[in-house]
Amino acid sequence: QVQLVESGGGLVQPGGSLRLSCAASRSIFSVGAVGWYRQAPGKERELVARITSFGYTNYADTVKGRFTISRDNAKNTVYLQMNNLKPEDTAVYSCNWDVLWGKGTLVTVSS
Repeated sequence: QVQLVESGGGLVQPGGSLRLSCAASRSIFSVGAVGWYRQAPGKERELVARITSFGYTNYADTVKGRFTISRDNAKNTVYLQMNNLKPEDTAVYSCNWDVLWGKGTLVTVSS
């Protein structure tokens, strides 16, 4: 069974950067799209960024210009580079492919 495992979360000050990774247990990302989602306390889960197998990307308006999604098929990994982080970016970030979800990684932006 394929699993998705996120990593790279942590505590960062406002204005800082983090890079999240979503690793698949086998090669799947060359087909379909992969999305990064986040869920903040008391809020619904929202799509942050998405990348298709052709490399097309789209982003939530709140992260455009600050976040970048990329994919390394050879490593079965999708990345989310997050720059200029803000306190409102605090959330559990999870990746999704087809019906699969990772368990998530917590990002906390605080001084």
